[in-house]
Amino acid sequence: MKVGGKMFALADVDNFTSINLKCDPGKAIELREQYAGISPGYHMNKKHWITVNVNEDVPDSLLQELISASYTLVYDSLPKKLKYELEMG
Repeated sequence: MKVGGKMFALADVDNFTSINLKCDPGKAIELREQYAGISPGYHMNKKHWITVNVNEDVPDSLLQELISASYTLVYDSLPKKLKYELEMG
């Protein structure tokens, strides 16, 4: 899944067992320590990405928050012109 041509989430939609999400590096460490279902991003930059295994101990509400945060991280990094174009539809 992308916003402005940049990826913020990566998942297999046919076999949804995990999702890779962009994450603040400090928050990523904290989450990995709290949840067995969160690990460094599989085949991604381990500092900036996490993998969330959806069938483990991660609550759905947290997963939704992490998806939203990932989108926001990527969206906020886009150039102003591109953000404007996306907002104008």
